[in-house]
Amino acid sequence: MGSRKRESALARKVANQDVAKALYNDCPSSPRKMRLVADIIRGVEVEKALSILKYSKKGASEKLEKVLLSAIANWQSKNEGADIEEANLVVKEVFVDSARQLKRLRPAPQGRGYRIRKRSNHITLILGTKN
Repeated sequence: MGSRKRESALARKVANQDVAKALYNDCPSSPRKMRLVADIIRGVEVEKALSILKYSKKGASEKLEKVLLSAIANWQSKNEGADIEEANLVVKEVFVDSARQLKRLRPAPQGRGYRIRKRSNHITLILGTKN
């Protein structure tokens, strides 16, 4: 590895020290329903986001809370000596992409079949420090 490549890799590592990421692939929920909950916690402090998700009535909030806790654990493993309260962690980015669809047929009158599309999604959550 050349010296320039090593220096840029080191700079990237230092820049990503305060950023943590968590993924949940093939979550069995509609992306549209998940985005409703994801939009609520985008840009919010971690403690407040956890309380929002805990007391939300939406079913998607349980899955998103699990992803947020995973991102916090990832941040803690990166920064072992640091404290979460002092770090002022914020939900920097949350995006929900559609994943594969399971296609089924439902019997309908007169020999027809109605399509059922069971949708799923991919959740990506990125934590960062407050600027």
